[in-house]
Amino acid sequence: MIQAGDFRNGITVEIEGNVYQIVEFQHVKPGKGAAFVRTKLKNIINGGVVEKAFRPNEKFPTARIDRNDMQYLYSDGELFHFMDVNTYEQIALSADDIGNSLKFVKENEMVKICSYNGNVFAVEPPLFVELEITDTEPGFKGDTATGASKPATVETGAVVAVPLFVEQGEKIKIDTRTGEYMSRV
Repeated sequence: MIQAGDFRNGITVEIEGNVYQIVEFQHVKPGKGAAFVRTKLKNIINGGVVEKAFRPNEKFPTARIDRNDMQYLYSDGELFHFMDVNTYEQIALSADDIGNSLKFVKENEMVKICSYNGNVFAVEPPLFVELEITDTEPGFKGDTATGASKPATVETGAVVAVPLFVEQGEKIKIDTRTGEYMSRV
């Protein structure tokens, strides 16, 4: 159990049967009346964000989120298959469970599978990946002074904006949280 007065960013709690992660919190002591804690909570199952206020002495059970390292094996069109490299246990997840998280992940790469009470709710890709550019237009000499970018398709099929000097066949580093080009490899 955790009191609302002890809330910190990133803590997961159960409130009214739902599991929330604390995104923001603020202790408020108005000039008149009792103090309270204003929070912004993200529902980890459906991704919705709500704002709620609590008395500092209200108690909530903490929610335990399991994050397991698993290897992404392959997709058969409708299901995505993952394997625990320690136990060789395999699980299959639907596209609804995966969402957009495997956009930059190749087969046989490691990801984190997030679950609550055995129910998988998210897949976290590595923070940075190195992918080869399979298709992009050639850059023109003299166009680099403006810092312009062009679209490039990487080997997973995702499209990334890259600087004009990056060519087809090169490997680039991508931040999977933002989908932005970081550097050449």
